[in-house]
Amino acid sequence: MTGRRDSRDTHVCPWWLIRTFDNPLRRLVHDPERILRGGVRRGDRCLDLGCGFGYFTIPMARIVGPAGTVTAVDLQPEMLAGVKGRAEKAGVVSRIRLHRVDLSGIHFDGAFDFVLAFWMLHEVPDQGIALAQICSALEPGGRFLMVEPRGHVSKAAFARTIELARRAGLTKVVQPGVALSRAVLMAKGSQSVVA
Repeated sequence: MTGRRDSRDTHVCPWWLIRTFDNPLRRLVHDPERILRGGVRRGDRCLDLGCGFGYFTIPMARIVGPAGTVTAVDLQPEMLAGVKGRAEKAGVVSRIRLHRVDLSGIHFDGAFDFVLAFWMLHEVPDQGIALAQICSALEPGGRFLMVEPRGHVSKAAFARTIELARRAGLTKVVQPGVALSRAVLMAKGSQSVVA
């Protein structure tokens, strides 16, 4: 998403591998509605970073309702095409915006109430820059849910990422339990703005 690496030097999950972990059996481990509860609200403007085929994008679009929007962001056009197809089948395509990024970053300023980065931040070459861009994309009081896989991200590495997020202007609110993961819900500015 950000950094100086050449696109051939990234560690991005290839689009053709997505079905190995984005399938109906995953709901037994990662129920999107349960994970998003407390972060996403009706009418929110949401950003789903590294959206894959829309495993979280579609449930977010249902939660935000007709007054909200979800911007699905990915590096790979195949992932965005998957989101579009699933959104059409689910009847929520009008609530979803597709946005392809490159390694230069996301480049949104103050546009979102909620940002999700689920099992993707460890793939980013420069987390400090990415977290600064995420903070910039949030409105004051906006919420950021970062979830990383335990198998790829150690407890110490996750603590370092939380510290980078704090330096970017995000405040830790709570560390929710997410299976097979390390997770933190943060807010832009004071924690008192998060209910």
